[in-house]
Amino acid sequence: MMMSFFDQFASPSFLGIPLIAVAIALPWILFPTPSSRWLNNRLITLQTWFINRFTNQLLLPLNVGGHKWALLFASLMVFLITINMLGLLPYTFTPTTQLSLNMGFAVPLWLATVIIGMRHQPTVALGHLLPEGTPLPLIPVLIVIETISLFIRPLALGVRLTANLTAGHLLIQLIATAVFVLMPMMPTVAILTATVLFLLTLLEVAVAMIQAYVFVLLLSLYLQENV
Repeated sequence: MMMSFFDQFASPSFLGIPLIAVAIALPWILFPTPSSRWLNNRLITLQTWFINRFTNQLLLPLNVGGHKWALLFASLMVFLITINMLGLLPYTFTPTTQLSLNMGFAVPLWLATVIIGMRHQPTVALGHLLPEGTPLPLIPVLIVIETISLFIRPLALGVRLTANLTAGHLLIQLIATAVFVLMPMMPTVAILTATVLFLLTLLEVAVAMIQAYVFVLLLSLYLQENV
C-alpha cells in the first residue's frame, strides 16, 4: 500500500516510451491564441489581462535591462500554473513533482542571472558575497557562507516546488483512501473526512498557483541583484 502511494509520481510510459514529453507539451495546446479581430472573446481577454498584470507586478522593481526577461518569466509562470493545475485532475501526471525537471528549469535560469551580473557589473555581483561593515576576522568565513548560499539557490528553487506539490498529492491520496475505507464502516466519519478532502483540494489549487508564482518571483529577485 505504501509503495502504491508513490506510484503516482512515476513517469508514465506507453510501449516503453516515456510520456513525460506529452505531459510537458500538452499545456501549450490548451492556451487560446489571440485572433486578428479588434474584439477578442472573454477567455482571451482574461488571459491577456492576467499576463499583463503579472508582468507589470513582477518587473516593477527591475530596471530597463531586466525587462528583456518579461516574455520568459510570463511564459514560465503560465506554464508552471497550467502543469500544476492539470496535475490535480484524476488519472493525470504532474511533471513538476520530478526534481530533475524543476532543477532543469532552476539551474540554467539561475546561472544566467549570475553570468549577467558577472559580465555587466562584476564588482557589485562579487560585493554581495561580503556585506558592508563586516569585521576583518569574519571576512573569510562570511565569503565562504555567502558563496555556499549562492550555489544553494537553484537547489532551493527546485526542492521547494517539488516538495510542496509532492506533499499535497500524497495528502490528497491518503485522505481519499481513508474516505473509501471508512465509508462502509463509519459513514458519518467518512463524510467529515470527505469534507476535509474537499477543503484540502481547494488548498492545493491555491498552492499550485502560489508555488509557480514564488518560483518565478525568486528568479526575478535573483535577476534584480545582477542587473
